[in-house]
Amino acid sequence: MTRLESSWFSGIFQSMERPEISVVVPLFNEERTVETLYERLNTVLIKLGKSFEIIFVDDSSTDGTRKALSKLSARNIFLRRNYGQFIAMVTGIRQAKGRVVITMDGDLENDPEDIPAFLVKLTEGFDVVSGWRRDRWKGQPFTRRIPSHTASAFISYVTGVKLHDYGCNMKAYRREILDRMHFAVYMQRMIAAYAAREGARVAEIPVRFEPRKFGKSNYGLLRTFKVFLDALTFHFFYNYSRRPMHFFGGVGFWSFFLAGVAALWALCLKIFQNVSLIRTPLPLVFVFLTIVGLLFILMGLLAEFIGRHAPLDVEFYEEGKE
Repeated sequence: MTRLESSWFSGIFQSMERPEISVVVPLFNEERTVETLYERLNTVLIKLGKSFEIIFVDDSSTDGTRKALSKLSARNIFLRRNYGQFIAMVTGIRQAKGRVVITMDGDLENDPEDIPAFLVKLTEGFDVVSGWRRDRWKGQPFTRRIPSHTASAFISYVTGVKLHDYGCNMKAYRREILDRMHFAVYMQRMIAAYAAREGARVAEIPVRFEPRKFGKSNYGLLRTFKVFLDALTFHFFYNYSRRPMHFFGGVGFWSFFLAGVAALWALCLKIFQNVSLIRTPLPLVFVFLTIVGLLFILMGLLAEFIGRHAPLDVEFYEEGKE
């Protein structure tokens, strides 16, 4: 099929009111890859025989990406400034109309040929299917492979959603699960885990991986440490967002307990060893921990006050009335 015929078929599919598949691709300075990616996507999606749309989201690229997109028969969204890959991806997801939404990178590291496997997995009853780049860091065991696996294992433990590769952006979602989610920046890299908290069934499949041929990756080793912070945010959000006093109050009372230990220790030294209180830092430790405990209790009360004025969103259905 020629490029003109491919674009003609794509235009027909994308003009439909509710396509079956939406493919969302965030881009930043991908001038040399976007045309090849578009052609490969078109080829794969047309073979499926399903209606589809391709959405490219340009995250305010500084090269010729915008000009390259103007030649393609896709839905092109241009952000007014550089917001980052996650915001660009979420923007595309919000604009997508498909019953199934597939996200992937725009640097040709993800292979469009894997899309049919994602769709097959969804038919098994799953709501989210995540890619696993099994051999991504094969030649970099210490600088990339071990940190990446450690981060994914930590997130799996904290969230209870076991995935080998939380960093893979190639995923497939059912529309109904996306409609129930409220996206925020802290969800980056962990959409699958948040979706699971909304009742989604999550699966993972191996995908092919090709090292990028143009440009350079914007992710370094520092990203691994940010993943740990994201996992802790997830844990706090879902365990204490509706009962913040259980967290802040717990820390506050532990601080009071340690303050009491410091005070008792100082008194024992004074009584049994005749050590002057001004010769030991324990009185200062007592004062410091008491103030910290008081501040945490007050923060817990403030968080409870704010939380009790927030709406309680509950998703439910009655049997036989879905």
